[in-house]
Parts: sequence; structure tokens; C-alpha cells
Amino acid sequence: MELKEKLVSSFMAFEDTVDVDSPVHDIRTEAIKHFENEGFPTKRQEAWKYTSLNSILKYDYSVFPKHEEALDFKDVKKYFIHDIDAYKIVFIDGKYSSHLSQTTHDGIDVCLMSAALTKPKYRLVIENYFNKIAAKDGLSSLNTAFSAEGAYIHIPKNKLVEKPIQILHFSTGNEAALMLQPRNLVVVDENSHVQIIERHQSLTDNPVLTNSVTEIFANKRAIVDYYKIQNDRETASLIDNTFINQKQESIAKVHTFSFGGKITRNNLNFYQNGERIDSTMKGITIIGNKQHVDHNTLVHHIEPNCESHQDYKGIFGDSATGVFNGKVLVEKEAQKTDAFQANNNILLSDKASINTKPQLEIFADDVKCSHGCTIGQLDESAMFYLRSRGIPEKEARGLLMFAFSNNVLDSVKIPEIKNRITKIIAGKLGVNIGFDL
Repeated sequence: MELKEKLVSSFMAFEDTVDVDSPVHDIRTEAIKHFENEGFPTKRQEAWKYTSLNSILKYDYSVFPKHEEALDFKDVKKYFIHDIDAYKIVFIDGKYSSHLSQTTHDGIDVCLMSAALTKPKYRLVIENYFNKIAAKDGLSSLNTAFSAEGAYIHIPKNKLVEKPIQILHFSTGNEAALMLQPRNLVVVDENSHVQIIERHQSLTDNPVLTNSVTEIFANKRAIVDYYKIQNDRETASLIDNTFINQKQESIAKVHTFSFGGKITRNNLNFYQNGERIDSTMKGITIIGNKQHVDHNTLVHHIEPNCESHQDYKGIFGDSATGVFNGKVLVEKEAQKTDAFQANNNILLSDKASINTKPQLEIFADDVKCSHGCTIGQLDESAMFYLRSRGIPEKEARGLLMFAFSNNVLDSVKIPEIKNRITKIIAGKLGVNIGFDL
């Protein structure tokens, strides 16, 4: 049985495990019909022209893991940003792990989607926000149909969340192949500020396919700082769909660090619904072997006097492939828009490749918009300079590549994350950077 048929036929069994009186029951039913019609994306679609899912759809994935595997904190400690105090929402094989998590309802709600979807006290937020901005494409609809578990974060007005929130998904390898579909909803009300860190991590080499959807609502003057650490094993694949709706004077920043996995596809969509909004998306990709990372971004400027900034850096070795497809859409009413978009890449091998397509679609006439991309190799003159100062070739290459990506790290607001990413980069480049940030 093909995966699509298996998922459609499994929907009825899934419905038996959830509350059919939930406010999202009808949404789920419509979503599975949409997925049945759409199916998985193929390279015939323009947005998926350079990314094929065929190699990861061939496995017989388990859709419903048999049971939760107990994990000790010491076994997974290294995957946490453990040198900071943080709220934690942890899932093991798609199921919530209470003993590894630290949630709260003390002035803010940091808890589970499963609770939010069933308890009356969350009903108003669910009705107002759930599935309001997620795309109606095949993959997002598939996630919506099976939405049950994930992170639910609601920050009321005038709250500065003092601790970051970590969302971690572990797959134990108990299943020969596993498909996970986490669903996150983040609502940040007026004048509030939150920092969130998200990671998906396999603990064995068994194939894992994660199809994740996150909806983020930044209301007036809210600040959302979101970090995605993607450093999984090369048998794990991730399709990450993130949708962000911003209101007047809000600030939303998403940093994506893509270092691991077989196929990683990041669909990142910003919708600006108000004036004086600031949207930032930055990323670093460092991959090798036959890994593939695809960044597909959209910033929709709808109203005037707003800004957006995109800066993605890629380093590709061996037979790795990258894709950057970034679009800035400026509506006629969005005068005084200031939009910047850049994608810069280094190829370390003749077999490595990158397909990059920065796009501007502008209907306003009073804007400041720019975009561009570069593809090249390391600067030989800079290499010669470092070698002439007695720095070995390997370290010189590492220093140049670290410097290449450093401006993305400069905008990271949490020092412990900056330090963690620095160490990961050093490990990927095979050098000792020689200092901590």
C-alpha cells in the first residue's frame, strides 16, 4: 500500500482516538479530503521543482507508534540547551513526555495541543486561531487532519516571558520507520515577548519523516524570537511548515540552522497585517554527503511602512544539494516598504549544487526593495593570507567559512544558543574555532 493510501485509510482509526466533539473535528475532516485530492507534492509543481520526496515516501512508516519509550534525561541532555533555565515541552515518538517536560499555567499557557483542543477554557483561542493561516496544500492539510499533539503556547497581554521555551521531539527507533505530525500553535498577545527553541532529533538510524506545522500569531507590539535547530541524523527527514501572522508594530524573527537530516524542507511564510511591522528570517545551512536542504520563504507586505529582512548562508560539500526560493510580495497599498533579501552560498565540491531564486513581486511605487544571490568558492587570496600567517589549510578554510556565516549568528539574542550553534558549526567544519561566544 502506498503511503498516501495508508494515511487516508488510517484517518478513521485516528478519529477513534480523539474527541469528535472538538471544535476542530470538521476542520480535520475537510483536511483529509483535501489531502486525498492533492496528495504529496511532486517536482511537477513549480515550488517543488528542485526537491523530490520519492526517496523518503517509499518507506512503510508507522503512523501510530505503539507506546512511549521512557527516556532518562541523561540520555538526551546534550540535545537540550541545558545551560539555561527554560520551559520544556518534550515529545517521545510523538507522545508527550511529562517527566522530561516543564510546562506552566502561571500567567501564561505553555502546554499541549491535545489539551487545548479538548478543554473548554481554550476553546475561544482555538476557534479564533487554529488553522487560520496554515496553507491548504497537501502536506499542511495532512498535518491538520492528524493534528492532536504538539505545543500550545498562549502569552496574554503585557507579558515578558522570562524563560525561553524549548520544544523537543525525540524518535527512539522502536519503529522500523516512523512518521510524525506535530502541530504547534503560538499566540502572543499585545505588548508581550517570547523566545522559543525547536528541535527534532532521532536517537537511532531508523528512517523518520516529520511533517510539522506551526502557526504563530504576533499581535500588536508583540515580539516573537524563534530558533530552529535542525541537526538530525542522515536517515531523518523534516518538512517544516511555519506560518506567521503579524499585527501592527510587531516584531517576528526566525533563525533556522540546518546542519543534518536526509531531506529538509523549510516552508516559512510571513503575513504582515498592520503598519510598522518588522519581519526577519535568517539561516545557516552546512551540509555534505548527499544531504538536501530546501528553504522556501514568503513575505507578504500588505500594509505600508513595514520592513522585512532575509539573509540565508549556505555551505555545501560532497554531493549535497541546496535550494533557496524566496519571494517578497508587496501589495499596491504597501507603500514605504523596506525589504531586503540575500542568499549567499559556498560550494566546496564540484558535485555540490545550489538552486537559488530570490524574487520580488512589487505593485507599490514608493518602496525600497533589494534582492540578490551569490554562488562561489572560498576566496583564494584570503586563504593565501591566512596560510602565510602560519595557519594550516584546514583551519584557514574553517575560519573563512565561519566568518562567512557569522553575521547570521550576530543577530541571535540568546548567548547559549549562539554558543551551541558555534560549536556545531565548528564540528561540521572539522576545526577548533578557538573561542566561545
